[in-house]
Amino acid sequence: MTTLLAPAPQRDTVAVQPAPASRRRASLRRELIGLVFLAPALLVFGLFSWWPILRGLLISFQRTNLVDPAVWVGLENFRAVLTDPLVGTAVGNTLLFVALGVVIGFPAPILLAALMSTIRRGGAVYRVLVYLPVVVPPVVAILLWKWFYDPGSGLFNQALGLIGLGPYPWLQSPQSAMLSLVLEATWAGMGGAALIYLAAMTGIPAELYEAAESDGAGIWRRIWHVMLPQLRPVIGLLLLLQLIGTIQVFTEPYIFTQGGPDNATLTILLLIFRYGFQDGEYGQAAALSVVLAIVLAALSAVYLRLTRSWSKT
Repeated sequence: MTTLLAPAPQRDTVAVQPAPASRRRASLRRELIGLVFLAPALLVFGLFSWWPILRGLLISFQRTNLVDPAVWVGLENFRAVLTDPLVGTAVGNTLLFVALGVVIGFPAPILLAALMSTIRRGGAVYRVLVYLPVVVPPVVAILLWKWFYDPGSGLFNQALGLIGLGPYPWLQSPQSAMLSLVLEATWAGMGGAALIYLAAMTGIPAELYEAAESDGAGIWRRIWHVMLPQLRPVIGLLLLLQLIGTIQVFTEPYIFTQGGPDNATLTILLLIFRYGFQDGEYGQAAALSVVLAIVLAALSAVYLRLTRSWSKT
């Protein structure tokens, strides 16, 4: 007689879950550890970034020389700044710099990147040469170009003299001074943007170009209908950064012309510098800085809102 042994019933194993209180304590412990490691960076950022911003906002409502006790004047600094005729001149010059920068300096890196994308040999060398102006310290680059612009022995006038042109007063004429600043700023800053565009272009599928070419599209149609639509997010971001950067232009007019001739290159940041470090009106300098920050924030918000759908691919 065979005895059949029934298998022992298996017990369901239930994973023991930690209590909600234990999970909360573990999560809180991880957050505290993260804050401990993040605290030094937050302290440095707050000390050197947010504190100067708050201090500048406070000074904009005061009359102070940063040594004696400050006097609260309310909106007087803003009233003085907004009624200063030089502010209108500085705003106009800054907008002119922005417009020339967009017309000349914005398409230049795109065209340069498109040209480099067609190079099959020596691409690394060309990328280094394109980025080299960015590595040069801004002051050194501006002083070099200042010699190029010299009306007597400058490189540009000497080169143009070989074909019977010039000499031209590049920086000495109110009509050409701002354009001269924009040309140098474009040369100095387009290398980084060109490499960003080049990296974005290498990510465009080759099948898109082949399909467009099979449909009979020429080089310009391929650029307009294939390359540029694929670069929309990058173009939107770099255009915003260029607008913000050109509105805050300071180094070029300060070193090249000190705002001259006849205030033809006086920009907003250069006027803020004059208020604070030449006239001793730190409250007015801070007030104009606050107005500029508000304008830039509003411009960024409007630009991002208008280009939100355009920048999507």
